[in-house]
Amino acid sequence: MTAIVINIGNTNIRFGFFQNDDCDISWVLNTKPYRTSDEFQIQFMMMYQTHNIDPASIDRIIMGSVVPQLTYDVARAIEKIHKKKPVIVGRDTPSDVLPKSKQMGTDIYANLVAAHHLYSGKKIVFDFGTALTASCIDENGETIGVIIAPGIITSLNSLIQDTAQLPEIELIKPKTVLGLDTVSCMQSGMVYGFLGMVEGFIDRINREVQDNCFVIATGGVSHVYQPLTEKIHVADRLHTLKGLYFLGKSF
Repeated sequence: MTAIVINIGNTNIRFGFFQNDDCDISWVLNTKPYRTSDEFQIQFMMMYQTHNIDPASIDRIIMGSVVPQLTYDVARAIEKIHKKKPVIVGRDTPSDVLPKSKQMGTDIYANLVAAHHLYSGKKIVFDFGTALTASCIDENGETIGVIIAPGIITSLNSLIQDTAQLPEIELIKPKTVLGLDTVSCMQSGMVYGFLGMVEGFIDRINREVQDNCFVIATGGVSHVYQPLTEKIHVADRLHTLKGLYFLGKSF
């Protein structure tokens, strides 16, 4: 089966082209500013052409969203391109995972579904998105719990906007923990500050569940943090897309 999987987030819309359970191609579009369905249609078709994807060859379009006001317009654009409606999945979509909450976001649910399909034992998924979330699932597919904290980029943007003399910076590992210029000082705070929080969450969750969980990192800046700690075992930017794919492939 060939499928296009679309994850509509607060900051980005991520696309994945799947062939037989493998995501061969992916790309990201900015969620803001909001666009009409016609604008989305043009933009999506341009990306298909860039990646040599023929819309007629796609068997299924699977879509998950945490931005309700965008869901309808994106779905309309997809229907115009593919001449078929997308399969829209969410926390009410049946799976082997028990969400245990009517408030669970589609992205968190998809993260748990992917973790359950791909890894054994107890798992923690950190999603470094607009919000930083940590979701934990046991070996039987039962949700243990979730943590939601301010996202790294969200926090950085707030810091820059609410101060008069702090510049925009690139989120990379600084050469030293203690900086001597504004940029390296900010980089240290954003990188090592959030890394300390993530490592602290892992330690506390492991103590609470009385196990050493397998830890997966996903989301836009996960690649910055995974190399800096042995507590994160895998970094996979496509993890949420894989969860949406598993949710929608059986429809």
